[in-house]
Amino acid sequence: MTHQLAVADASVVLSRPFTGSALAADYWGMTKPDVTFLVAITTAAGFYMGSSTGPSHIPWVALMRTLVGTVLVAGGAAALNQWMEYPFDAKMRRTARRPIASGRIDPIHALGFGALLALTGLTYLLLAVGRWPSLLGLATLVGYLCFYTPLKRRTSLCTLVGAIPGAVPPLIGWTAARGHLDREAWVLFLIVFLWQFPHFMSIAWMYRDDYARAGYLVLPDNRARDRFVILQTVLPLICLVPVSVFLVRPGEPSVFYSTAALVLGLGFLRCGAEFARRRSGRASRRLLLASIIYLPALLALMVLSP
Repeated sequence: MTHQLAVADASVVLSRPFTGSALAADYWGMTKPDVTFLVAITTAAGFYMGSSTGPSHIPWVALMRTLVGTVLVAGGAAALNQWMEYPFDAKMRRTARRPIASGRIDPIHALGFGALLALTGLTYLLLAVGRWPSLLGLATLVGYLCFYTPLKRRTSLCTLVGAIPGAVPPLIGWTAARGHLDREAWVLFLIVFLWQFPHFMSIAWMYRDDYARAGYLVLPDNRARDRFVILQTVLPLICLVPVSVFLVRPGEPSVFYSTAALVLGLGFLRCGAEFARRRSGRASRRLLLASIIYLPALLALMVLSP
């Protein structure tokens, strides 16, 4: 039934006038701009924190080069992910209107577009930024496409695997600024790694029927599901609060940063605990909103606090 709805949606879309601007919008949409924007934010934060020149002497040209290369890789990965999953996207209400799943863009064109973006981004990082950012970008691409994407249809532990490449962008920014990885870089990695669990659990719960319809095993399909969701939501949040407050900066963090980071973390944890207790649509939406607010706010605190 869902597949029939997807086909019907596609026929409606294809019956409309197909203009150049519509085609450009579809290609732009394949890059998942919202996700790519978040990748850019975490990469920029890693670059800033890794820069040893101080906030008034940030090498802006190097930062922009790093962002351009990383965004190209992220956009290419998103397009390739949709190319790999378009038969399953067509079975899900939330993804059936995507350009490939709906038939507006031919799969072979999407493959070429995604590959071109990713290869261009990796090459640009290598030539304009450095070897380590390019290698980390390649590791992110491979981890996302070759491990996380296929595992979504095999095991509910896919989130654990996918959180690893998802947390690499700060490392790309850090190595672009400093040329090597330090302890603080891995703390940034850990923060983004832990943040992804409650963020994705909220999405997985909201669209659990959709995921199940397409054969995705992002949640266990048995009595263990509730316990799985609670553990993957609350436990990472409990770890995230002290990591974000005490481990971000060497030495003694400022009172302003510590207080603000603690308030943010406890607010995020409260939303996660409410979701774990109720597991309702409203609680999952609140947790998703909290996750979207939390990470950019925490990164801004790291950059702006004295």
